[in-house]
Amino acid sequence: MTMTQKILAAHAGVERVQAGQLIEARLDLVLGNDITTPPALNVFDQIGIADVFDREKVVLVPDHFTPNKDIKSAESCAKIRRFARAHDLTHYYEQGEPGMGVEHVILPENGLVAPGDAIIGADSHTCTYGALGAFATGVGSTDLACAMATGQTWFRV
Repeated sequence: MTMTQKILAAHAGVERVQAGQLIEARLDLVLGNDITTPPALNVFDQIGIADVFDREKVVLVPDHFTPNKDIKSAESCAKIRRFARAHDLTHYYEQGEPGMGVEHVILPENGLVAPGDAIIGADSHTCTYGALGAFATGVGSTDLACAMATGQTWFRV
């Protein structure tokens, strides 16, 4: 098996996976930003989820609209901030605060990405964590919402 297959098999709780196979896998980290998280939060509310699966494994980084370019982007960031506070997220990175930066840089800087991890993020650059030996891929806002609730997602190997 490839490195990716080994990581996915371990997170699916099976001995082996093969190309084309559909699996359900647990996640080590779920990442959202200020563009993709607001629609995910709408889905989160619509499906009636009370809380995130693990407040230490859901990471929100409002880094695309920094500084906010208009009222709409400011409202999006405020929505994320309220959600992060309401769910007491350990890894919410506030604009202008120490430690804030580009989402794909601050996660490794803070030791949140490790070899063998399975990570999804609602951003096309999430796959950069593969350079650290993790399986990481981008997803849409609906998949982000469901993963924030369950700590799992589906993959086609």
